[in-house]
Amino acid sequence: MAKKASSYIPKTPDVIECNIEKTLDVLGGKWAFLVIRELFCGTRRFGELQRLIPAVSPRALTSTLRHLEDHGVLERHVFPTVPVTVEYKLTPKGHDLHKICHEMKLWAARWT
Repeated sequence: MAKKASSYIPKTPDVIECNIEKTLDVLGGKWAFLVIRELFCGTRRFGELQRLIPAVSPRALTSTLRHLEDHGVLERHVFPTVPVTVEYKLTPKGHDLHKICHEMKLWAARWT
């Protein structure tokens, strides 16, 4: 079960390991970066994300959202409406990925 965003306190590492496996475990999914990119703009509903990322199937989007929620990158808020309304937003941990995404975008602009 995922922790609440308010319980996430970033830590300053004593030693930085010489690998990026932990980051890739969280962000390695095919759709993760695109979902995170859309959530940098603010809270989104499932249907909005699906329209903004048209190539993703509903099943793949659901899987990606669950994975990111399990890793504390985003929060899922359910509203008791008919039909049920579900919104997703980045946690502080998710917002902390902005610099990484920006650097990757710059790299691609320079080298591809």
